[in-house]
Amino acid sequence: MGFKSGIVTLVGRPNTGKSSLINALLREKVAAVSSKPQTTRNAVRCVLTTEEAQIVFVDTPGLHTPKHALGEFMMREASDATSAVDVVCFVMEAGKELDEASEALLAPLLERNVPIVLVLNKIDRLRGARGQEIFWRAMNQVQEKINPSAVVPVSAKERTNLDVLQEELIKLLPEGELIYPEDMLMDTTERFLAEEIIREKILLATEQEVPHSVAVVVQDFKSPDEYPEMKTAEIRADIVVERPGQKGILIGGGGLKLKEVGTAARLEMEQRFGYPVFLQLWVKVRPDWRRSSENIGRMGYRRR
Repeated sequence: MGFKSGIVTLVGRPNTGKSSLINALLREKVAAVSSKPQTTRNAVRCVLTTEEAQIVFVDTPGLHTPKHALGEFMMREASDATSAVDVVCFVMEAGKELDEASEALLAPLLERNVPIVLVLNKIDRLRGARGQEIFWRAMNQVQEKINPSAVVPVSAKERTNLDVLQEELIKLLPEGELIYPEDMLMDTTERFLAEEIIREKILLATEQEVPHSVAVVVQDFKSPDEYPEMKTAEIRADIVVERPGQKGILIGGGGLKLKEVGTAARLEMEQRFGYPVFLQLWVKVRPDWRRSSENIGRMGYRRR
């Protein structure tokens, strides 16, 4: 067989570990992760290149019933990401059965003539005889409804069966040339990556009051790559929330919470970008921004 290449889209309900799975497969932190559902908002392409194949993974927002303009945007991102792909990975939490809502969201994928690999993540949570019983009962129910091309139980956390998943995906890819340069990891800009890093640190540092209502917009990004005379990147970003109370939570007493977020974001940016970063963060209130198509566009959630 010759060299293979193709696009593999990961879809599934929120918080099934799609982004963690991509990070584990690439052995690199490329996608934002947190325990909060719907951490991923944009479809992002991440690239794994081996001696025998190049797999372009598309990380998508979790499938859910949208309740506002931002949710509708996220579902369009997920839908578009499955329209011209070679393989779909449907990621579920091991031991969970398909409910009616999941079946309804999955139905459009089943109508398309594209191979589906059922990936059952978080098998590390199902141990012992009881765990195995739960696993097999749920897997048989899902497999019967989806009829996938392959079923691969994995643990992104413990890196279990990732080599098996990679092999199954390569089997289903067509022969072809490199889609991206072999040293490329992500098809995105540093500005977008900076926004995602800041938002991830906010999700990790705050409770349920803030995460779904926050957006990050980089207003100014100057790096040594663009300005050779600079030795330090200068990044200024707005953190947008919907209510004054959320602004107070994000800033924290004496500004400590915002400082915590900024420090964590800056350190990761410096590691990812390869140069020192001077980061300024400002928290602003824009009431109910998620409900307006115009406002979500201002936040960067627009068709690309």
